[in-house]
Amino acid sequence: MSFKIIERLGINNLQAIVYNYTVCVITGSMVNGSFPINGALVHQPWFGWALFMGACFISLFNLAAYTVQKIGVAAATVAYKLSMVIPFVFSLYLYHEKSTVLKFAGVALALLAVWFTTRPAAGKKQDKKVSWLIWAMPLLLFVGSGLLDTMIKYVEQAFINPANQNAYLITAFCVAASIGWLLLFYLFATGRQKMSGRAILAGIGIGVPNYFSIWTLLKALKGYSGNSSAIIPINNMGIVLLTALVAWLIFKEKLSAVNWLGIALSLGAIALIAYG
Repeated sequence: MSFKIIERLGINNLQAIVYNYTVCVITGSMVNGSFPINGALVHQPWFGWALFMGACFISLFNLAAYTVQKIGVAAATVAYKLSMVIPFVFSLYLYHEKSTVLKFAGVALALLAVWFTTRPAAGKKQDKKVSWLIWAMPLLLFVGSGLLDTMIKYVEQAFINPANQNAYLITAFCVAASIGWLLLFYLFATGRQKMSGRAILAGIGIGVPNYFSIWTLLKALKGYSGNSSAIIPINNMGIVLLTALVAWLIFKEKLSAVNWLGIALSLGAIALIAYG
C-alpha cells in the first residue's frame, strides 16, 4: 500500500526504500537499547544468514514496489503471498509438524483464491508488456518471498532467542541499508538523482512498521514453534485480504466478481489452516 501511495505522490522508490531500511536500523536500536553491531558479531553463527537476508530484503522490496505499481496492489500482493506454500511444505517435512487434511485443504483453497483474485477483470485491455509482467514479476516474488519466509523460519528455529533477536534483525536491515546507500551514493555522484526530503518522510512512514512486522513475525513463530506451518499461511492470507479490500476502497482498483470470489475463498483458507 505504501508503494502505491509513493507512486501517486511522485516519490522516488529507491530512495524511499533505502531510507526505510535506515529507519529500521534506528528503530531496532531504540528497541534494543543500543546499536548492537560490532566486530564480535562476525563470529555469530547467524551472521552469514543476516548478510544474505539483508540482500534479499532490499532486492525483494524493490521488486515488490515495481510490481505493485505496474499491475496493482491487490493482484501483486496476492501473488506475492502465494509463496506461503514454500515455507508450509518446508515446515511439514523438515520439522515434522502436524499435518492435517484441513491444513492441506486450506492451502489448496488459498492457491485457488490467489488464482481468482489475480485474474484481470473481464474486458480489461492490457498491453503485451503489462500482460507479461502479470506473470513474470509475481513469479519472481513467489520464489523470492517463499525462500525468504523459509529462511526466517530456519534462522528462528536454529539461532534466534530473546537475547539476540534484535541484534540479528538490526544486522540484516543494516546490510540492506548499506547496499542501498552504495547505490544511492553512485546515483547522487553521477547526478542521476538528487536527495528528496519527501522520500525521507516516506522512508520513516514505511520503516517503523517494516521493522515491527518482521519483529512480530519472529515472536509469533517462536511463540508457536510447533505450528509455523499454520502461522505463515494465516499471516500471508490476512495480508492478502486486507490489501485487496484497501485497494478496492481507497485506491479504487476494480475488482470483478471473480476477484471477490477469490477474496471470499481466502477467508475460508485462513479458517481451515487456523483450525487445522
